[in-house]
Parts: sequence; structure tokens; C-alpha cells
Amino acid sequence: MSDPAKPLTDATLALAVRELARRDPALGTVVERFGLPPMWAREPGFPTLLHVLLEQQVSLASAKAAFDRLRAARDPLTPASFLELDDQQLFEIGFSRQKTRYGRELALSILSGALDLDALSALDDEGVDAALTAVVGFGPWTATIYRLMVLLRPDAWPVGDIALAQAIAEVQGLPHRPGSSQMLALAEGWRPWRAVAARILWHHYLSVRAR
Repeated sequence: MSDPAKPLTDATLALAVRELARRDPALGTVVERFGLPPMWAREPGFPTLLHVLLEQQVSLASAKAAFDRLRAARDPLTPASFLELDDQQLFEIGFSRQKTRYGRELALSILSGALDLDALSALDDEGVDAALTAVVGFGPWTATIYRLMVLLRPDAWPVGDIALAQAIAEVQGLPHRPGSSQMLALAEGWRPWRAVAARILWHHYLSVRAR
């Protein structure tokens, strides 16, 4: 199979899906039922990190609505233009007090040079996580989502993602959502393609609810 250290492409995603479906009948059933999962790739940079910040602990739909309001308020959306918005404007867009602080910390980190987003693609997974989690408000989940969706790292595994945990419970027939330790243990057999397994499971989660 293709080198799992390289970013995913449409071709390697398809190869990895077939491999995981062969290894794990439960994932195979999802693929048979719903087809190939989307790549869900996002553009690198400051706007995407703000979008991921907005997605913390809220629904994807409400986060997207807030992000769309933000893009309408500031286009182009840059660290400098974001810092022009005051607390009331950000609240009306959909930022909580805490996320307002985190967004400003992110903008200031980029403007000061403490965080170089362009350099992330050259770092290994641990380096990416260290760089992003150094910013106040950006924890392991946010860093992993950035690796998975932006850098397209094939083995990124977002432990603590509620939709992912729920999908695992449904697909694997568990009585309740797995905790972080169980999610790590269950995913061991999906290495080095855990990011592809996550896409298959999210595909299940969203497709079931769409129906």
C-alpha cells in the first residue's frame, strides 16, 4: 500500500478504505451501506483554525452559521482584521466570551510570529500538536482535527470527538459511547489509517442522521 506517512490523496483514501473494510467487518458494512467517505479537506490557515475553534462543543451547523457571519463581517479574514472586531460584534457573530479570548490569542500568536502556520506541514505530528496547543484555548482535539482535515495526515485520531465516539458505539454495537482510553484501544487495529477510519465513522454518523 502507499506510504502512510504522506498526506492523503483521493487515491490513497480509496485504497485505505478498502483495506480497513477488509480488516474490520463493521467498517466494511458502513462502506457498503454509504459508500466512500468524503475527504472533508479544509484550506490551511487562520480562517480554518477559527472555524475549528467555533466547532468546539457545539453542533457543526451552529458553528458554520457563526463562521459564515464572521466571513461576512471581515473579508478577507486575517488575524489583523479579526482583531478589529470588538466583544459585542463577536458576541453577535456567535463567539462566547471564552472563544473571543481564544480567537484573539490565536490572532496575536500569528502576528507575533509565535505560531507559523505555513511551517506546520513540514513538522511531524508531535511538532504540529506542540505548535498548536501552545496557543491558549487550542487543545489536543483542535490540533488533531487540523492534522486530519488540513494537513491530511493519514493516522490522525481525534480522541474525545463526541460524534466519532457515538459512531463507534453504533457501528461496533457498544452499550454506550466509549471514553478516550477505549477509543484509543479500539482504533489500534486501524493504524496507520486511523484518520480514514474516522472519516468512515463520521460518514456513518452524518448519513444515518440525514436519513
